[in-house]
Amino acid sequence: MDENLQPGQLLARGVSRHLRSHGFVSVEEFVPIRGLRVDVMALGPKGELWIVECKSSRADFQSDAKWQGYLEWCDRYFWAVDLDFPTELLPADTGLIMADAYDAEIVRMGPEDKLAAARRKKLIQKFAMDAARRLHRFRDPKLSALPDEE
Repeated sequence: MDENLQPGQLLARGVSRHLRSHGFVSVEEFVPIRGLRVDVMALGPKGELWIVECKSSRADFQSDAKWQGYLEWCDRYFWAVDLDFPTELLPADTGLIMADAYDAEIVRMGPEDKLAAARRKKLIQKFAMDAARRLHRFRDPKLSALPDEE
């Protein structure tokens, strides 16, 4: 199974496993709004929303021009990289997670910038709907998409 996953997807799996140990659930490749797709959106036990972008190489990081647009869609923002990644490239005012395919460790907590209540409610509802749709498709692979699904 691992041979079918891209390096960033393997990092996302390790990140999701680690966040689960902190009481978070996560959805990979989450679209908060059209045009933005985050690697991991995590929902915490107190309703907090974290975004984690997984970068597998210098080139992967340098080609990401959208990451600052993700900041307005979470309470905390993190980069997840492996031990070989040149972490000096990453902005110091963002969170840092060291990860591999099996686990991760939060090295630097991302600064908190709390979402407005209306945006939080909308994102949590979208998170729940996306997660439920994915579970339904997993259980019923021949299910056709609903008109409002992206």
